[in-house]
Amino acid sequence: MNLTEPIAIAVTPLLEALPIERAVKALVVEAGAPKSLIEIVECVIQDPAVAGRPLLQAGLWLYVDELDRSHSISQGITDATGSFWHGIMHRREGDFGNSHYWFNRMGHHPAMDTIEGYDAHAFIDSVESRQSGGIEDLIAIQKREWSALFEWCARP
Repeated sequence: MNLTEPIAIAVTPLLEALPIERAVKALVVEAGAPKSLIEIVECVIQDPAVAGRPLLQAGLWLYVDELDRSHSISQGITDATGSFWHGIMHRREGDFGNSHYWFNRMGHHPAMDTIEGYDAHAFIDSVESRQSGGIEDLIAIQKREWSALFEWCARP
């Protein structure tokens, strides 16, 4: 990932415990994170590089499938980036209509330009129609989506 040094250092414990290859694998989350990952995220979000940055915090909670924690943060962010995280969270909980709502509210986000062929609404529809079996392509897009938005949020 392309992160500034302070943020890269702050998130290293989480990325070592849960590399991106193993993260955000469920299209629709059925269970939250194990206690060990929750504890790591709780430490990461206290790091000064992350502490005052709710957009990063919302993304970190999504990274470990803690949808309620991510939702609590993203619903309080009224800009397009908050709506982007909010839309992802609702898609990952299986509330596809609400996900469409938040992506409509977001409009176009610059982080979307870094995800080749990405169309948020088409992606929601694809996830809704294929929640299991042969979903590797969708999981790959989901990982790129999370990485692109997290990197965008981590910019100085």
